[in-house]
Amino acid sequence: MDIQKIKDALNNSDPQQRMKGVRELRNHTPEVAAPLLLDHIKDSEFLVRSFVAMGLGRKRSPEGFTALLEMIQSDGDPNVRSEAANSLSYYGDSAVSYLRKMYEEDDHWLVRRSIIAAMADLDAPEELLEICEIGLSGDDEPVMESCVSCLGMFSNTEQQDSALNLLLPLTNDESWRIRLQVAKALGQYKTEKATAALNKLKTDENHRVVAGVLESLL
Repeated sequence: MDIQKIKDALNNSDPQQRMKGVRELRNHTPEVAAPLLLDHIKDSEFLVRSFVAMGLGRKRSPEGFTALLEMIQSDGDPNVRSEAANSLSYYGDSAVSYLRKMYEEDDHWLVRRSIIAAMADLDAPEELLEICEIGLSGDDEPVMESCVSCLGMFSNTEQQDSALNLLLPLTNDESWRIRLQVAKALGQYKTEKATAALNKLKTDENHRVVAGVLESLL
C-alpha cells in the first residue's frame, strides 16, 4: 500500500481501517512510519493504540521512545500499556529504569507479565531480580508464576543465592501451579539446597508437580 493510501486509512473513521493503516506501515522506514504512528497514540480505540505501540517498538525513533513513555504512564487500557512496555524493551538499556519503575507503579497482571518477559530479554539481572521479588510479595498467581520461571535464569550468576532464597520457601506454596514452576526453576540449579528441595517436591501431593520434578532431574 502506498503512503497516501496508508494516510487515508489512518484518517478513516472506521477503526478497522486505521488498524490496517498501522499494519501497512511495517513496510516503510522508521523515518516515514514513526511520524504517522505518533499521530495516533491517543486514538479513541484501544486496539488501534495497541497497534501503534507495537509499531513504535519496531520503527524506533527518539520521538517514539518518548511517546511510549507517555503511553505506559497515562493510557487507561492495560492492553495498551502492556504493548507499550514490550515495545520499550526494543530500545535496549535505555528502557530498563523506566520498565523497573513501571513495574512497581502499575500492578495490573497483564502489564507486569509483559514487563517480566521484556526484562528477561534485557541485560539487567539486578533489576529483573528486584521485580521478581516484588511480584512474589503479592498474591497475583499469573504474575508469581512468571516471576518464579524467571528465577531459573539466575543459576551460576552473581544473583544465584538471592534467587534461591526466593525460590526455596515457595516449595510450600499452597498453589500447585506455583510449586510446579518452582520445580522447573530449581532444575536449573546444581546446588545441595536445590537438590534437597527437588527431592522434597518428589513427594508432592499433586502429580503435575511430581512430573515437573522428574523432568527437572533428567
